Amino acid sequence: MEPLNYYEFLQISPNAQPSTIHRVYRFLAGRLHPDVPGTGDAETFLRLKEAYDVLSDPDRRAQYDATCKEDAPSVVPLSKSIDFMDSLDGELNRRLAVLALLYVKRRINPYCPEVSLNEVEVRMGFPRDYLQFTMWYLRSKNYISMADNSDFTLTALGVDFVETNRQHVPVLNKLLTSGPATTTPDGATDAQGQEAGQIPFGGTMGEGSSSGTSGSGEFASGRGDNDRAPAELPVGTEQVPVGASV
Repeated sequence: MEPLNYYEFLQISPNAQPSTIHRVYRFLAGRLHPDVPGTGDAETFLRLKEAYDVLSDPDRRAQYDATCKEDAPSVVPLSKSIDFMDSLDGELNRRLAVLALLYVKRRINPYCPEVSLNEVEVRMGFPRDYLQFTMWYLRSKNYISMADNSDFTLTALGVDFVETNRQHVPVLNKLLTSGPATTTPDGATDAQGQEAGQIPFGGTMGEGSSSGTSGSGEFASGRGDNDRAPAELPVGTEQVPVGASV
């Protein structure tokens, strides 16, 4: 059995406040306690108690967080395979990358879809000072929202944009399927910039997936095999090829 990820088990952020941890624990305990008819589960309740005992104790939580950080696999930043620097086109790619990150987080953890600006900065490999305009624009378009703790979440409108346009915007489709360039165990990077079997964004790689761009016309208004018209793009009309030099 794999080690239990306490945060994922409780469906809370690693940055969750003690009050949030306590509230979620009480809610789940009320459903999982063995004495509760229908929803009670002794084994799951014991795991819940284990998670709560660690996360509710500041010292044990700090030790647990340090261990998780040491064991966490290194993440290859998206800036290694996608151009975020080139003037307008770089800004357009930044918007797509943020939407893809938030979309995947909401899909895999719908009860805790928040992503901090620090996590966005790390995953993109791009300084937060250059992301302020990007985040402002996406918030103004109502594609993302920001909580009081400055964590970002994809809205329903943002979900609609991603799902409607992924087949019409090659870079967005690449972000949701193949992800960034990845180093293989022997230190080499494969020709597609993708480690075999690893989909960093949680998507599924299929034979029909796009591995790059196919021209500015498709990015602006092109329709693929899908008859559905793309939603209004939060980007311009021309796209930078993946992996273009800065």
